[in-house]
Amino acid sequence: MMNVKVYRIRGCIRLRTGESQRFSIELSAMKKEHALEKLYSLLGSRHKAKRSHIKIESVEEIRPEEAKSSYIRDLLSLEVLVK
Repeated sequence: MMNVKVYRIRGCIRLRTGESQRFSIELSAMKKEHALEKLYSLLGSRHKAKRSHIKIESVEEIRPEEAKSSYIRDLLSLEVLVK
């Protein structure tokens, strides 16, 4: 069985206005690389930012109980995921 892990990714994004915005996002993924790809996709679609405008400062694996996002905690507490 595969284990889903929770990652907290912190960094900075340069917006179209030229301003920089700090972020801290929690994502569930199998590997660190998958979480980073999901982050680039998410921020790129939300802010129309290119990958070169997103600077990653830290990626840390956290326990599901430490997640601040209630969505992540609820998702990982499920025993069976129904499609």
